Formats: sequence, C-alpha cells, structure tokens
Amino acid sequence: MTFARSGTPRTPVQQWFADGLERVMRARGLEETTPDRSPRVVLHFAAREAPRPFRRKAQAVFVVSIVEGPQPQGEVLPAIYPLLVRTLGNMVIYLVPDGSGRARALVVTLEQGYFLIDDADDETFFARVFERLYPLASAQLVINNEFHPDLEPELWDGDELTRQLAEAGRRLDELKLLPAAFPIEELLPPRDLAHVKRLFGIGGLSYGNLSVRKDARRFWMSASGVNKGNLKTIGRDILMVKGYEPSRNVMLLSVPPHVEPRRVSVDAIEHWMIYTAHPGVGAIIHVHAWMEGVRSTQIQYPCGTYELACAVAELVAQSPDPTRAVVGLRNHGLTITGPSIPDILARIEGRLLTRVPMT
Repeated sequence: MTFARSGTPRTPVQQWFADGLERVMRARGLEETTPDRSPRVVLHFAAREAPRPFRRKAQAVFVVSIVEGPQPQGEVLPAIYPLLVRTLGNMVIYLVPDGSGRARALVVTLEQGYFLIDDADDETFFARVFERLYPLASAQLVINNEFHPDLEPELWDGDELTRQLAEAGRRLDELKLLPAAFPIEELLPPRDLAHVKRLFGIGGLSYGNLSVRKDARRFWMSASGVNKGNLKTIGRDILMVKGYEPSRNVMLLSVPPHVEPRRVSVDAIEHWMIYTAHPGVGAIIHVHAWMEGVRSTQIQYPCGTYELACAVAELVAQSPDPTRAVVGLRNHGLTITGPSIPDILARIEGRLLTRVPMT
C-alpha cells in the first residue's frame, strides 16, 4: 500500500503529527509516493478557516483530512463534519493543541462516527492513529451499480412490499431515527459537487436504509442520498436488487426502462450477504440508534465496504436467531433483521436509544 502527503504542515503541531504518523506508516510497510500517482492513502493538510479539497482520481483513494483548531464548543460532529465534506475527505483528524507541542486528535468519519485519541506518549498515540486508519483505508468499496431495464411492468409502480417499505421509512423518520440527508450541495461549490457525482455517482449524503425481500434472489431497497421518510418512485427512491457480481465488484439492479435511476444504498452488499445466507430473513433495517447489550463490530469500516458487510453478516450468523438479529456497527448504528418489516418495527418500538455510543 502507498501513501502521499497533500499540502504542507503549517504549524509545529501539524509537523509533529505528519512526522509521527508517516514514521509509523513506513514502519508498517507503506511506501511513500506522490498524490498524482493515486496512492491508497493521502494525508491532506487543510486550513480550518478555508479548507481546500483534495480531488482524488479514483474511488479507492482514502483521504485523511488533517485540520488544526481549538476544542469545539458543544457537539463535536456539527463542528467538524463540514470540514470533512469541504475537503472531500473520508476521515478528518482534527488536532487540538495541548500547549506542549503535541495535540489530542478528534477523528470524524463520513458515516458520522467519531472518537478521541489522546495518549500521553508519541509511540502509543501514533500507533493508535494508524490502527484506526489502516483497516478503513484498506477496505474494498462495493458501491458501483449496473442497471438493467428489465423490471417487470407490473412492478413499475411498486407492490405491497414497497408500500410497507415506504410506511416504515415514514415511521422511522417520525422517530428521528433516519437523519435527514446532509446538504453537501450547500457546502461544496459546483465543481467539487460535480467531481463527487462523477467519481461516486451520488448527489448527496443520507443515513439509514431499509430493505425487504421480494423472492429467493431479489430484494427491494431504499436508494442512496434520498429522504427515507418520503420513498415514492420505483427506480429512484426504491430499487430492486437482483444480485452481486464479485468478478466486477458491482451490484446488479432491475429498474423500469423509463426511469433515470439512482444508485441503491451503499449497504446493499451487506443486505445481499444476509439475505443470501438466511432464507428466513424477510426484511432489514439500518438506523443511527443503539440498543443496550448488542454485540458490535470491532472495527469501524466505512459503509459500502466488503469488510463491513462481512463483519455484520458474521454477527448476524452468530445470533441465536439470525432471522431476528440486532447487530451493532461500532460508532455508527444498528442493523436489524426480521421476517418482515412490521415484525422489526414492533420489536424495536420504545427500545432504541437515539444516541450511539462513540468509542
């Protein structure tokens, strides 16, 4: 794996961080290159007052935006998340100087997770940064879609299952369990927004998703970047997933021939794995919430990666009843399986904690 530096450390604290992290990366076998050669990891130094974006050339490039500033007042996410979007990063490491030439690190991810790294000695500090960064940077995204205009005409307006999906989305939205799509178009200039759309095929960020099995091999699922509380159009808000092609790392979808489709939720690979392994699972809901006593993934892999899908699917398989499992995604939320959408809604009613623990 290769890494590169973008931008120049502007302060002694930023130089301390760059030297320390790069030293650990080299010791762990990563090779340094230049940003124009599409390295796997880019350490992108940006100014808090005027953050400059890094426009990667490939989806696989993992951008770590490094910003220095004072301790945020109040909630961490509202203060730091806009910096992540403006720099087009996968992760932002926000350095808060401690007055000794060192800093504590507030780390925020694209999935709205965050955690603190604040160790007394440099060796432990930079080792922890690397241990949190490397699994995420090396994970394999499965977010490309291949659309086939072969959806049966009788399903162009949906069916009873899509109506259940839409009703569940409304109920979850009323409970504030599906946060509204993040308005990246308000933070990014047109050129950067066009770059994001071209590279990832998305026009917005949204959180949470839901799906329901159609038959032995297919399932309906909410689209990426849409308001899950207002699911209406088949092919744009709700899509039919019919398979996964591992040789090309692409999700296969059936859509009406007359609709300009949106991409399916990035968690489609996770849902596909669960449905394939457990015929008794009829529905899956993912929310940004928590429940006491749930087993959780140990690494905060990015959404839409093969590694996260495997980790969640493994915990589902280990549940006493995989058809009614509740699995935690570290620093992120819950994936809940059930024989049907109404079954899941009945089981979680009154039991969800809206604040996800961050560790």
